[in-house]
Amino acid sequence: MTSAPALEVERVSHAFGARKALDDVSLVAPSGAFTALLGQNGAGKTTLFSLVTRLYQNASGAIRVEGFDVRRTPSQALARLGVVFQARTLDLELTVMQNLQYHAALHGIGGREARGRARALLERFGLADRAGERVRSLSGGQMRRVEIARALLHGPSLLLLDEPTVGLDIGSRRALLAETRRLIAEDGVGVLWATHLVDEIEAADGVVALHQGRVAFSGDVAGLKAQGGADDVGAAFLALVEPGASRGHAA
Repeated sequence: MTSAPALEVERVSHAFGARKALDDVSLVAPSGAFTALLGQNGAGKTTLFSLVTRLYQNASGAIRVEGFDVRRTPSQALARLGVVFQARTLDLELTVMQNLQYHAALHGIGGREARGRARALLERFGLADRAGERVRSLSGGQMRRVEIARALLHGPSLLLLDEPTVGLDIGSRRALLAETRRLIAEDGVGVLWATHLVDEIEAADGVVALHQGRVAFSGDVAGLKAQGGADDVGAAFLALVEPGASRGHAA
């Protein structure tokens, strides 16, 4: 790993026709840390992820993964990046192992090495006994764990997760968060976790609050509460993005 942050976004804007989805966005997600990208629906979180992963091209500013610019050195940048999108992207008709092996092949990892990495990750996520089953048979929480395992196959230093707990029950949400935080503690992976749910954020996390395509706050939880003048994250967030909103409600 380098000494550079896991992710740096510097003055990035993006528009869809006349509508500006991102407006001069800058943020840093450190290595070995959990950074919450907090924003309501339509804030620009998914657009930002699409730019980082090069589904969209950034025409302004710079995006760097461990110091590698995604536009100038895309191969090096994307090799250090794992991503779990909000929409499910597994092939439901393939087995769990087949999904992982196919993804490994896209990264140039084949044969015995791919199977070994896949087995180790499935063991880690408590899915070793489901390797030969079709993905269609899994629960929503199990599918998410397979997607995270898939994102980790090539050993990335940055993991992007876009609203990964949407549609999951409370037990699955908690388990997914715990597993993600364990990855940070054990492997030093940097995580950018996009969410609109304030209860997924812990006191030690970094927070970037995105509202209508602009960064409304960037810092730690204590700083967010101080700037929002509230004792909880949800009320502080609303105070920053909706000054007239009641401070008794969370985002």
